[in-house]
Amino acid sequence: MATHLAAMATGKAQPLEVRERQTPKPGPGELLLQVKSLALNPLDYKCRDFGFMVASYPAVLGSDIGGVVLEAGSNVPSTFKPGTRIAAFAPTFFVRCAPDYGAFQQKVIIPARNATPIPDTISFNEAAILPMAVVTTWSGWWTIGLPRNISFSPNAKQGILVWGASSSVGSMVVQSAKLLGFTVYATASAKHHEYVKSLGATRVFDYKDPGVEKSIIEAAKGDGLAVKYGYDAVGALQSCLNILKALKGSETAHLASAPPLMPDGPTAEGVETKFVVASLEEEEQAEQFSFWMNAWLKEKLEKNEIVPSPKIQVVEGGLHGINKGLDILKAGVSCTKLVLEI
Repeated sequence: MATHLAAMATGKAQPLEVRERQTPKPGPGELLLQVKSLALNPLDYKCRDFGFMVASYPAVLGSDIGGVVLEAGSNVPSTFKPGTRIAAFAPTFFVRCAPDYGAFQQKVIIPARNATPIPDTISFNEAAILPMAVVTTWSGWWTIGLPRNISFSPNAKQGILVWGASSSVGSMVVQSAKLLGFTVYATASAKHHEYVKSLGATRVFDYKDPGVEKSIIEAAKGDGLAVKYGYDAVGALQSCLNILKALKGSETAHLASAPPLMPDGPTAEGVETKFVVASLEEEEQAEQFSFWMNAWLKEKLEKNEIVPSPKIQVVEGGLHGINKGLDILKAGVSCTKLVLEI
């Protein structure tokens, strides 16, 4: 039986341990991947440190992969023939960190619907920072009822608020919203403003400015924008509510929140806030991932309409460097995605 190495969680609040495990075979709709690069997300250290979403130990964590198809199941389209370079979203959280499906290993099983081929112009490191950002962005749009085929013209004056635009998710939200035809108003640290504008934001505001809410409201009114949609990528719920309430007009505004909502958290009249999550209904979720990864991301990469963002910082050590990387991420990074080369 073939084997490979994996960085395994052996217990709550324990460092991941690199161990050998058996290499599984893909099912009919699955791919076996050789992991070349993986990216780290805040949920990963929460799984390691607090046992979040872990059903049992040992477990394998991680979601973001750049890699190569080794073997394809019998029902997988020829798009994913062996040797294909891909970006892939490991379904770790949907399978409660079952070892075969976690990204933190040399070889991993993923559903084919969770992958997209990457152009030769995209490196494995760049591929690895795309999946979680794309899935979280589109989960947000679905959660607040934003149609996939919406396409505003510039004259429509439809604004959207993106709070935390230099984060991994926020930077993809900006790009996606721009492609949907929104005029994007975003927040980020002052040093990242030009970068966020390069991704498609029309105006960028410093979230540290004590008058930022007033500045956004006045600018939007001056530009004649209706702002009925918002995406909170980092956890600034009250500010987002205040701004949307002031700019929504007579209609209901819709706010997607990437951080979980608290039962006693703030609310605002006329603003509907929902926690970002993909459908929990299996058939609908499968269709969502097929569109997000097999179709939307593939097309946008081929047309060069989105770019991997934010900037990449490589953490040395491969699988043995994951604990160090998770500790760096836990301490806080800015406009940076941590990546390990396997």
